[in-house]
Formats: sequence, structure tokens, C-alpha cells
Amino acid sequence: MNWTAIRLELARTPEFPGGSASRAYLLRLPLAEDGLIDEAALSRRPGQATVRRYWPSEPDLSGQVIRTQNGWAFSYRAGEEDDEQVFHLESHPIRPGEYVTVTEPDGRRLPFRVASVRELA
Repeated sequence: MNWTAIRLELARTPEFPGGSASRAYLLRLPLAEDGLIDEAALSRRPGQATVRRYWPSEPDLSGQVIRTQNGWAFSYRAGEEDDEQVFHLESHPIRPGEYVTVTEPDGRRLPFRVASVRELA
């Protein structure tokens, strides 16, 4: 089990045909060698699984990466109203160049590219 720092950057969308590095998430998660979340390690230290959302037109948001009945989500406050669901994070490896789909609270789905993964000391 290795705790890692992961950077997700907005991939190509109609609004941003070249993607946008300024619209990003920084995650802290334990990853197994296959690139999947190490759920056993996470269950021992769930408070360390964090997310920080950077968006130039909005204040930064900090929260937790949580397991939900529907998969995984980024949660910034208690309750589900602000949760951003992450499509198939339980079965897609998190590796540079891979893609992750985040569903915002309003239902809009956005693609993000895994820009970097680095092991934390």
C-alpha cells in the first residue's frame, strides 16, 4: 500500500477543447500496485483520503474522498448535496494518462485526465 498524491486535470470538453490544467483536483489516496484504491489501507486511515478542488472562477474546496453505496465521491461538507460522484473509480486504475469522469452535484459530467501520480513519503 502506498499513499499517493494524484492530480486530475480537466480533459477536452466543448467549452475547453484543449482541456484545462487550471481546473483540477488534488487527491490523496492509497493505491495498490494495480493502480486501484487500496480499500483496506483506506479503512485504517479514512481521514487521510482527501480531495482539493481548484477552479479559477470559484473558491478552492477541500474535502474527503468517500465510499458511497454507488461507488466513490468527493465530499466537501456533511450530507450528500455537494458530493461529486466519481464514475467507476472502484474498477479503473489511477495512472497517468487515464481518464476519470466526475459528476457534479448539478448532474453535469466532466472528464478529467490523470496528470500525475506520485508516492508520498
